[in-house]
Amino acid sequence: QVQLVESGGGLVQPGGSLRLSCAASGIIFRTYNMAWYRQAPGKQRELVAGITSGANTNYADSVKGRFTISRDNAKSTVYLQMNSLKPEDTAVYYCKANPTAWTPEYWGQGTQVTVSS
Repeated sequence: QVQLVESGGGLVQPGGSLRLSCAASGIIFRTYNMAWYRQAPGKQRELVAGITSGANTNYADSVKGRFTISRDNAKSTVYLQMNSLKPEDTAVYYCKANPTAWTPEYWGQGTQVTVSS
């Protein structure tokens, strides 16, 4: 069965850093585009960062220059390095796997990130 398991969330002070990880199993990881989304209370889910199977990246304007997405195909893991965190970054962060072929997409269960002093 397919699983995406996020880890690395927690409580951090403004200006601090966290690194999120998403470990995938049950898929041919190297063939999938991967992305991080987030959803804060009362707000819509939004795309934070994406990385293609070819390792091209894109970012939401709100996180450009602060967040970095990367992937390790040997470990079937995608990462989100978050620096200079702001209270507005507080949300549940979700990992998403998008196939490059006609197969289903998958979501992780999410990990909570709270930025507060």
